[in-house]
Amino acid sequence: MARNSSLHIFPTPAESLDHLADFFVELAARAIQAHGRFSVALSGGSSPKKLYELLASEEYRGRVAWEKVFFFFGDERYVPPTDADSNYRMAREALLEPLGIAPAQVFAVDTALTPAEAAQHYTQTIEQFFGQAEARFDLVLLGLGDNSHTASLFPHTPVLHDATVGAREVFVEEKQAYRITLTAPLLNLAQTTVFLVYGADKAAAVQHILTGERNIDEYPAQLIAPASGELHWFLDEAAASRLPPGSR
Repeated sequence: MARNSSLHIFPTPAESLDHLADFFVELAARAIQAHGRFSVALSGGSSPKKLYELLASEEYRGRVAWEKVFFFFGDERYVPPTDADSNYRMAREALLEPLGIAPAQVFAVDTALTPAEAAQHYTQTIEQFFGQAEARFDLVLLGLGDNSHTASLFPHTPVLHDATVGAREVFVEEKQAYRITLTAPLLNLAQTTVFLVYGADKAAAVQHILTGERNIDEYPAQLIAPASGELHWFLDEAAASRLPPGSR
């Protein structure tokens, strides 16, 4: 497993979500106390949506100083922000609007531009946010596809070998569509990175990433190995079911 990697395995998806929501609250408080704000790169997908809905619930909404939280996206589909496939739209409906997050705190990918321009613009947006400091998110939330992709780092795509720190466009053959993704070098600068993965259909991918032979073209999520930050996996028992006992 990657250095500084911690596994958190729970019997059910609901328990994984509850513990991750508590962890989010803890990280937010720590970052805000340290430097006055909390920068988060959000993930798309059905698993994070449940986390966002939980964070926006009555149980959690009062536990975070949301006016000091700034939201980015680890990747985005190349669709309008009103499209059902938009990661921004999902986050807006599940988290941002219910919490009344101000537009100035949300940095979406501008998909009205060409894919290359959208990636370049997003890189500049991130650079402007961090200013002279290193572009180091306090938290990067990631999911894991059953094909071992994360963000929009898909198997056998050129972006897997991109050494730049920023956002890049990528054409995903299996989807026949463009996506905009943060590069692995940028993701790996994060203070804390969290994978949220549950379900038996993800068990093989989890096994490949955590204990398999290194092959980033086949298993792109192996690229996520923070240089100095923490890496956490929040799993349910089903997703962890193929991990060898000694790796837990």
